[in-house]
Amino acid sequence: MVKFTKQFEGQLVPEWKDAFVDYSQLKKDLKKIHLFANGVEKKHTETSLIKTIKSSLGKLSLFGNKQREQSRVIQVHKKLASSGSNNDVYETELLEKIADDTDAAKEFFMCLDMQLNKVNQFYKTKEKEFLERGECLKKQMEILIELKDAFKQKQANGESTQESKEDDSISCTISCEDDSVRSRTEEMQLQESCLEDLKDNGVESLESLRSEEPIKINNEDSKLTTISGRVFSCQGKNVKIKIPLTNPSRTFSAISYLINQSSSKKYGPDGGNKLQISKKKLSHAEKMIKGALTELFKGLNYLKTYRNLNILAFMNILKKFDKVTGKQILPIYLKVVESSYFNISDKVMILSDEVEEWFIKHFAGENRRKAMKYLKPHHRKESHSVTFFIGLFTGCFVALLAGYIIVAHLTGMYRQHSENTFYMETAYPVLSMFGLLFLHLFLYGCNIFMWRKARINYSFIFELGSKNELKYRDVFLICTASMSAIAGVMFVHLSLLAKGYSFRQVQVIPGLLLLVFLLILICPLNIFYKSSRYRLISVIRNIVFSPLYKVVMLDFFMADQLCSQVPMLRNLEYIACYYITGSYATQDYGYCMRVKYYRDLAYAVSFLPYYWRAMQCARRWFDEGETSHLVNLGKYVSAMLAAGTKVAYEKERSIGWLCLVVAMSSVATIYQLYWDFVKDWGLLQHNSNNPWLRNQLMLRQKSIYYFSMVLNLVLRLAWLQTVLHSSFEHVDYRVTGLFLAALEVIRRGQWNFYRLENEHLNNAGKFRAVKTVPLPFREVDEED
Repeated sequence: MVKFTKQFEGQLVPEWKDAFVDYSQLKKDLKKIHLFANGVEKKHTETSLIKTIKSSLGKLSLFGNKQREQSRVIQVHKKLASSGSNNDVYETELLEKIADDTDAAKEFFMCLDMQLNKVNQFYKTKEKEFLERGECLKKQMEILIELKDAFKQKQANGESTQESKEDDSISCTISCEDDSVRSRTEEMQLQESCLEDLKDNGVESLESLRSEEPIKINNEDSKLTTISGRVFSCQGKNVKIKIPLTNPSRTFSAISYLINQSSSKKYGPDGGNKLQISKKKLSHAEKMIKGALTELFKGLNYLKTYRNLNILAFMNILKKFDKVTGKQILPIYLKVVESSYFNISDKVMILSDEVEEWFIKHFAGENRRKAMKYLKPHHRKESHSVTFFIGLFTGCFVALLAGYIIVAHLTGMYRQHSENTFYMETAYPVLSMFGLLFLHLFLYGCNIFMWRKARINYSFIFELGSKNELKYRDVFLICTASMSAIAGVMFVHLSLLAKGYSFRQVQVIPGLLLLVFLLILICPLNIFYKSSRYRLISVIRNIVFSPLYKVVMLDFFMADQLCSQVPMLRNLEYIACYYITGSYATQDYGYCMRVKYYRDLAYAVSFLPYYWRAMQCARRWFDEGETSHLVNLGKYVSAMLAAGTKVAYEKERSIGWLCLVVAMSSVATIYQLYWDFVKDWGLLQHNSNNPWLRNQLMLRQKSIYYFSMVLNLVLRLAWLQTVLHSSFEHVDYRVTGLFLAALEVIRRGQWNFYRLENEHLNNAGKFRAVKTVPLPFREVDEED
């Protein structure tokens, strides 16, 4: 059975961690009482027979029961906070001696009261935030429904001009006079609350605010439009439709809109300018509101979990207290907890039902099951067949790999001065590329297993849904099945060469293997984990087009993985060049290294992961305004400079370039080690309870952290091989390079665990539990 402490720590929301009941501190206070009580019992072991008889009679008699019911050990007072707010504050008064150490008991109840007050305060704050957000969304839904009705009415009237066929749109001025309209003051207050809500949540709102550069177009009504927004009148108010520039397509579409508006203005019957709201624009707005509803529903569920976990925490700690002291405190204090605001308030439940009803009605076509796939996605059930196939493919892989090694040894393919250089230049890069890729994937599966054991909610941190979340068994199945296929194909390929088949006849096999894996990755059929594959493609797209896309945790985590896969990317570039240029047919494997264009492209690939990661840091600085992202950007710039000096040294091996390589690589290594230990892992804290670590650790053995720090330092120094040119006797230098690349992948695997651990404990990346999706419709003042 899982202990409550592990269950509690595994289910809490990382961003709200400090707002939960400090269960560990309460256990420490209770331990003090327990230790003191044990000490007193050892001194006074004798018991009074008379007291025992009296207590037994008291329990049996009716009068004794009445006395026991009337006597209250504690009394909890409820009063308003001294700050003048409407928040209730609870204070516990001890009416009789509870434990032999009265001070320890008082300290325990002071901490308990503080936790209850903290939970109530946080719950009220979050409840108010979500209610305001729900009010904003309700208002947005009304505007969206009205605009969609206007489009339907236009289609029903049969308006079809040449212009509408090209860009189906409606005039931006519509009237809704029958609806009840709030006073101007109430509207402004609602608008300010919505904007404050966006500012509080930071990331998306800052992006939308920064991306909005006002460009005025003088209308007859003197209304303001922006690069991503248009103004119209609805429900008696001026409302601006605003689509934030979160991806390149929206940016280019907004720019093209401005060009079209400036080149050709459309005039209405009264001669004034009339902006057009296109159907595509309205579709974007609908997607934004749908996303906002999903995030709101998720936040409300988190708040329900927050309430339930805290109730369980209070109940468990009070049970422990009763067990230690022998007093009946649980029914008295638990009654206070159950009557406190965070437990009796039903506003969150009501809003959750309303959001669910809105989503079913307007985004799921009255289909509740379809709506629940978005709002409450179910996790896939784990099957024992997965474990069976993991074992099966593992056995196949080991057997095929053993056969491949035996044939390679007999043919002498991997010897340093082998005559079969052609094999090492063409087929071996395919094998090493897949080997590094699936080694990385295997270590990711190990990471998932360790995160689950340590109760680290990785799916929450990465914002993975149930559809695209891979369990560690799924990852191991993909690895073993893929490596079995690769080992089988390479074994057949090498066997054909050993039997005397020419390179021209069998050289197409590695290329076909790569093509098959590429086709599986982009396969549109719902097979081979389609949702996970397409999520991977979207993440790679976001990385490649950095900084045009907004950066989320999964994007920069994946970009960090690519920084450790530079050899794999260089092999991929070489293989693509080898097969695309047709060198496999002419057996000219040196063509891609002789032509300057392809040679420079190979060097550029070495810089790409660091460049993408640097651009992500720049985008996060632009969105959030924190200088720490610029400092992080400097780390990747130093890595690019170090890589550049290594490339120059490979071209011209002189003492000057060697000194520059050592200097730049040393600076980059120190920079990277500092960021690994202090920023990414949160270690090397001087005032920590755990020397040179941090206060909170998920692993019990501190020595593991010290060992990992030393191992990370050693593996970060792999660049010394570039200077020393060390190689194993009778082993090809490409095999040595593969070994060093595998060590870097292993280093990244251990980095992943501690990075997620720090994120789970301290929210190091400052990502939000519930994203605030910018809303498309906003009010504007008459003066604007």
